[in-house]
Amino acid sequence: MSRHPTVKWAQRSDKVYLTVDLADAKDVKVNLEPEGEFSFFATKEGVPYEVDLKLFDRINVKESKLNISARSIVYVVKKLDKKWWSRLLKEDAKPPAFLKVDWDKWIDEDDENEEAGDKDRDDQTDDNISLRKNRKRRKKSKKKKKKKKKKGLLQLIAQKLRFACISKE
Repeated sequence: MSRHPTVKWAQRSDKVYLTVDLADAKDVKVNLEPEGEFSFFATKEGVPYEVDLKLFDRINVKESKLNISARSIVYVVKKLDKKWWSRLLKEDAKPPAFLKVDWDKWIDEDDENEEAGDKDRDDQTDDNISLRKNRKRRKKSKKKKKKKKKKGLLQLIAQKLRFACISKE
């Protein structure tokens, strides 16, 4: 019996990003049909993994791009019509547990217009993803340093107040 790898997705008005999180995948087979059928099969350590999805609307197979790396398989699926989909899958039921939103690539419909001028960022290669993750780490690191400074300053004030109270007695 096959297992399902985690599949993350995000969209723009003209494309959908499908990322299959399966590190060290072997014998990768990906198929995309114009009607919106996406199928994936691979093995990892002898265990088969597969996914079959019926996407919300028709897609342009020729302009879609596949990138297979050691950590994941990213498919940039070009939509046939430039419009936002209300969901990823054709069926209106609850999505499967292995399907998750890719918050690293997600942009709201309103925010897309702001990013339209930045073509390089819209490309979303593995390098761009790692650059954004590094930026997030740096921001978190700066926040931690600020918290430490505040905490250190508060401790210093508390020590001085204790010293002042002791010396008054």
